[in-house]
Amino acid sequence: MANPKPQDFDVIVSPIITEKATRILENNQVVFKVSPNATKPQIKVAVEALFGVKVVGVNTLNIKGKNKVFKGIRGKRASIRKAMVTLAEGQTIDLSSGV
Repeated sequence: MANPKPQDFDVIVSPIITEKATRILENNQVVFKVSPNATKPQIKVAVEALFGVKVVGVNTLNIKGKNKVFKGIRGKRASIRKAMVTLAEGQTIDLSSGV
């Protein structure tokens, strides 16, 4: 396991735990909220260093913030970047424990 560097903590913001994200855990994929300017190689290195697993692939997508109205007040959700990280066969990440 590689020692995590400080910039690895800046790349991975948080894990995303939703119904859809837990469903794709069966396919050896984990979903993370990542920095908006993080690249796929940076995400791969950060996940391997922080969690000590072998990453096979990284897919990313940008989600634009929506305009919403809550109790008559207009607002906008923040834009986020998600990364779906595919792990090697037999590798797992326990998201319930902290880093």
